[in-house]
Parts: sequence; C-alpha cells; structure tokens
Amino acid sequence: MAQTKRKRSRKHRGTQAGTIEARGRTGRPTSTQADARKVARQRRTDKLDRPPTWRGALNRAAISAAIFAVAVVLLFKRTVLSAAVLGVAMVLLYLPMSYYTDRFLYNRRQRRKRSGTAR
Repeated sequence: MAQTKRKRSRKHRGTQAGTIEARGRTGRPTSTQADARKVARQRRTDKLDRPPTWRGALNRAAISAAIFAVAVVLLFKRTVLSAAVLGVAMVLLYLPMSYYTDRFLYNRRQRRKRSGTAR
C-alpha cells in the first residue's frame, strides 16, 4: 500500500521544555565566553603580580583566628572570653606567618618571570 502521509524532511529541534538549540557547532564556546576567560586570566595575573601587603595579611589572619575561636568554643566547650584571648594570640601568630609566606611566593614568582620560565 502506498504511503499517504508525507515523511518529515527535517528533524524537530528543541526539547520538551520548548528551548531550541541553534544549528551548527553548539559545543564551541562563543567569542564572549572566550573573552571572559581571557579577562579572568588577566585579572588573576594582575592580582599575583601585586606585592603582598600587611593589610591583606591582617585580614587573612583575622578571618583565620575568628574561625579558630569559634571552633574552640564549639569543639572544646571553652568560654567565649578564653576563645577570644586565644583568637587574639592566633592573630599575632598568623599575621607575620601569612605576610612572609605571601612575600616568599611573590618573590619566587617574580624571579620565575624574570628568568622566563613562567608556567
């Protein structure tokens, strides 16, 4: 028997939700995505090329000490006052450690850049 219904010539594009993909290479990132990656990479290198500061080290030390103080209160059931004293002591310990670690990494990165063996 001859077929009465004409077969479709193109595939129906789209999902059950109604979204339709564009034809062609849909897996390739668009130019805006590639540009965004390039901008993010540039921002990261700019951030890594800035020398370390005591203010940045202080912020990092304060956040770490606050987390430490909360952990002391919750895990070791100490009073808030004793945890605060320990937190201040940890800031005094973390501050120089953080700054000199940052400075070491910064100097190493700068030496690598000068010698031309950057990753």
